[in-house]
Amino acid sequence: MKIRLDNVVKTFNTFRAVRDVSLDIESGELVALLGPSGSGKTTILRMVAGLDYVDSGSIHFGAQDATDIPVRDRGVGFVFQHYALFPHMTLGENIAFGMKVSKTRRTQQQIKARVEELLTLVQLQGLSGRFPAQISGGQRQRVALARALAVDPKVLLLDEPFGALDANVRRDLRRWLREIHKTLGITTLFVTHDQEEALDLADRVVILNGGKIVQNGTPEEVCRNPASAFVMKFLGDTNRLSATIADGKAQVGGTTFDAPALADGPAEILFRPRDVSWQAIGPGIPARITEIIDRPDSRRVLATTGDGETIEFDAAPEFAGEIDSDGHIGIIRQRIYTIE
Repeated sequence: MKIRLDNVVKTFNTFRAVRDVSLDIESGELVALLGPSGSGKTTILRMVAGLDYVDSGSIHFGAQDATDIPVRDRGVGFVFQHYALFPHMTLGENIAFGMKVSKTRRTQQQIKARVEELLTLVQLQGLSGRFPAQISGGQRQRVALARALAVDPKVLLLDEPFGALDANVRRDLRRWLREIHKTLGITTLFVTHDQEEALDLADRVVILNGGKIVQNGTPEEVCRNPASAFVMKFLGDTNRLSATIADGKAQVGGTTFDAPALADGPAEILFRPRDVSWQAIGPGIPARITEIIDRPDSRRVLATTGDGETIEFDAAPEFAGEIDSDGHIGIIRQRIYTIE
């Protein structure tokens, strides 16, 4: 089922949460809405679900205008961050609930068979008689997904589905959800503020800020070609150095970087910690090591430039630099943005 949003706007009191958002989601695509708190991603998800109505614009499911269709008639499955399971019902009863109240009538035998089929799909076969309190958080989220799938939705919506789980469980469930999506091929839209989660799972990542889409592309596109300084900073650890552009060159700490097609004036050079090298003797930007943090497979080094700006970089475990030692920073794969 293809989803199309055309110039969608949503305002709460005087706060415009979503500002003229247009988005096409292809049938069978898994798309992540990624952004900081307050960027509009959950509001968009709720409008697609029919839990919130748009103030202007339209939402289409395929050729059908779904803008004013009530939530129960949209054919969506919704999975919330905190499971929203009925604690007094068994897992099987939770999964069966939607089928029992659906307009599509099924016999008790059909419902029971569908429950067992879904429990097997989410790798919880044999647990139908347990209650939510008797299983782990990761298992409860699997039940929540099975319940959403029970009504054979045209569209699957996930709102921070792994936000309440610890890191190891989230990683396992991400891999599992990707496999489920490959198996079922349901058009899926999910909300997250976790960059790693979006990049691991999604066919396409839609990055929002201030209620607007600021970049829309594949994980490779948004990582390799961030459209703005905001996107670059949001997608991971980022170092920043102040610079001045003159005649297509950016100057910082006595080092020059090419900055073609950028206007003269103040700018910022952004780069990842892994894109930094350290040399005791130049060339590079002079700096002094101020802190070294050991990690299982690397060392995170903090250094301060002569202008008082801090740079973090990742070094091999055998990195021999010492605190208070002087050296020079080399930078590769930097991106330069003018400051307006």
